[in-house]
Amino acid sequence: MSVALGGALTFTMVQAPSAIAAAPDAKQYHDALTLRDRWEYLTRDVAFPASWLADTHDFTFRKTVAGGFAFVRENADTGKSEAAFDQAVVAVELSKATDKHYTALRLPFSDFTYSDDGKAILFDIHYDPWRCSLTGGGCAAVEEKDRPRGFGVVRDLRVPANNTPHVSPDGKWEALVQGFNLVIRPVGGGPVKILSRDGTQGDFYDPETLHWAPDSRKIVIDRVRPGFARYVTRVLSSPKDRLQPEIRKQLYPKPGDAIDLDQPVLFHVAPDGTSSQIDISNALFPNPYQLTDMHWRADSATLAFEYTRRGHQQARIIAVNADTGNARAVVSESAKTFIWQDRGYWHDVHNDGKELIWLSERDGWAHLYLYNGVTGKVENKITKGDWPVRQVIRVDDDKRQIWFAAGGMNKGEDPYFVHYYRINFDGTGLTPLTPVRADHDVSFSSDGKYYVDTYSRVDLPNIAELHRADGSLVRTIAKGDISRLTAAGYKFPQPFVAKGRDGKTNIWGLIVKPQHFDPHKKYPVIENIYAGPHDSFVPKTFWPFGYHSGGDKVIGMQELADMGFIVVQIDGMGTANRSKAFQDVAWKNLEDSGFPDRILWHKAAAAKFPWYDISHGVGIYGGSAGGQSTVSGLLFHPDFYKVGVAYAGCYDNRMDKISWNEQWLGWPVDDSYLRASDVVNASRLKGRLLMIFGEQDSNVDPSSSLQLVNALIKAHKDFDLLEVPGGEHTTGRSTGPVYYAERRQFAFFVRYLKGEATPDWNALPDDVPADGTLPGE
Repeated sequence: MSVALGGALTFTMVQAPSAIAAAPDAKQYHDALTLRDRWEYLTRDVAFPASWLADTHDFTFRKTVAGGFAFVRENADTGKSEAAFDQAVVAVELSKATDKHYTALRLPFSDFTYSDDGKAILFDIHYDPWRCSLTGGGCAAVEEKDRPRGFGVVRDLRVPANNTPHVSPDGKWEALVQGFNLVIRPVGGGPVKILSRDGTQGDFYDPETLHWAPDSRKIVIDRVRPGFARYVTRVLSSPKDRLQPEIRKQLYPKPGDAIDLDQPVLFHVAPDGTSSQIDISNALFPNPYQLTDMHWRADSATLAFEYTRRGHQQARIIAVNADTGNARAVVSESAKTFIWQDRGYWHDVHNDGKELIWLSERDGWAHLYLYNGVTGKVENKITKGDWPVRQVIRVDDDKRQIWFAAGGMNKGEDPYFVHYYRINFDGTGLTPLTPVRADHDVSFSSDGKYYVDTYSRVDLPNIAELHRADGSLVRTIAKGDISRLTAAGYKFPQPFVAKGRDGKTNIWGLIVKPQHFDPHKKYPVIENIYAGPHDSFVPKTFWPFGYHSGGDKVIGMQELADMGFIVVQIDGMGTANRSKAFQDVAWKNLEDSGFPDRILWHKAAAAKFPWYDISHGVGIYGGSAGGQSTVSGLLFHPDFYKVGVAYAGCYDNRMDKISWNEQWLGWPVDDSYLRASDVVNASRLKGRLLMIFGEQDSNVDPSSSLQLVNALIKAHKDFDLLEVPGGEHTTGRSTGPVYYAERRQFAFFVRYLKGEATPDWNALPDDVPADGTLPGE
């Protein structure tokens, strides 16, 4: 049937699959949208991962208490526990500095570090760095001195560089860049000695890449040929301090752009300051995307760095003879698809160049290898098996032992659960450290004597334990109490596993039901999607609140479920933390988004659970890469996905950041970018689409959303759009007008997936605030 809105606009309702509860009214929307506010502070002693203070046996952590969160500092030796800092004082001073109201137990950050002198704490508020004095000096935003790097691959000479002099290890010289060239001068004053004369604006020496050798007789520094400094320009339509719009610009390189080319240059410096310059041939590291971890070996005879070739299909460890400048590839790794830059690892054993540890997926799984640094040959494989190393935590060169995290080693267990292990360099002595069947987060003290293990599952509240290095338990630090939360109605989500497209691989997901679930009724299904190849996203830990990069956590799914839906999240093929082949599905194939696996998972759930109703199509929503996948579901699988709400999507990967997109779609830009583009394929749209984005999105160019709007209009496609003035990347999900945007999302699914009417919000009583918030907010 068709229903008129405002006399002119009409929409068509689908027929509800089964008679269930009456259409939700304004109170039901309010109860759903404020669920996290009412439930988040009901838990007690839910502890979050710990951080150790360097060179001490003190650690800090955050835990839930009545009314909010407390930051705790504890000593491993004595068990003494105290407040990490005076939260009440910080709340007062931070409120003054931000002109916002904060309370002691609800500070706007979840992690902090102490300043070097211990007299202040440092933290981020929405990615902006802040500092609060602990001795009465108040709070202030921290001015970042480093110039923006455009995601690490482009510099802009118009932005002042951080040119703080680098003092030599013997304390006699300081090196810096003047007029694009490298110079040195005596510490304490004296004549400047020019080391290079070939630096120009188009080929300059970068002071941020300068490294003295330990013997104070050599310097390595990058000479940089600048790439294209692309800027995204945004219009702030509604500034708080003036009427007229404001123009904002951001350095933002995109796929295919010319990037900075770094060339390391070696300088020999005599005791009197005279010098010689040695250019290092780049034959072994041509066309670099990045040169990282540049460092001198302990004897000053060699410098080493990691090279990632543009396109992410080759990586090398390069060692350079400091006397001759001759370079050699100690390790050379190539892949037909991609080498995952962010999950790579290498370690110079004793920093003497004789041995190194390298992580590779060459056998189909992420594993560690011990290399002979002189011959470049593999001495032995350290880890092995059909499971991936997830992270290296600690290496003890003297004991020749490695502590690492891995998933999937325990048969019959969720392969995404992270466990921790110790192993010897030769591959012997594999020792599990975290036997509890759960997802673990472990942090070690600087000396390796202790570690804190924080573990949980979606059905097991957080437990934090202090252990000795041998794994023995010292004491339980905190054990989460959720009795108040369960009394309020919280129920654990339900894991579900089904076979993927190959008929063999297990695909893991999570099902969230309404609070007042009735197994005798049928419920439409909505998928919360995030399919980025850079991680897996289905929650494995307990904490259900808040927002993370993979989309809604469990509480957001619960809020939507309470509108009369089943809400699910799935990790299909193309995501990470399984085998190399599992993740490789995404290579030049982002439009896939794991949909063949996801659809089979839905069908398996529908076959098992009579209340799981996909007979009239499935809803889908997500943000960022999940926004792109949401639209892709409607474009490429319109017979299955019928209604979608897309937040801040990168709808054409050519419009998005270079770092993420060239990693998965490669370089040069080819037709794989076009195949994945929702903009290029906009004419395929069927079903109902609501797009939501912020005009000040600094993560994904807002023009990406508007270009999709343009393409849909040209294709004569109907859709709904909400652009939030001043909104950032997470607008409507964790910042900005959360309730308004989520209300629009909920109403969209109620209207088009359940076929039910929604409240007339414009006809609510006059006491409802004009800013769009809900009654009682």
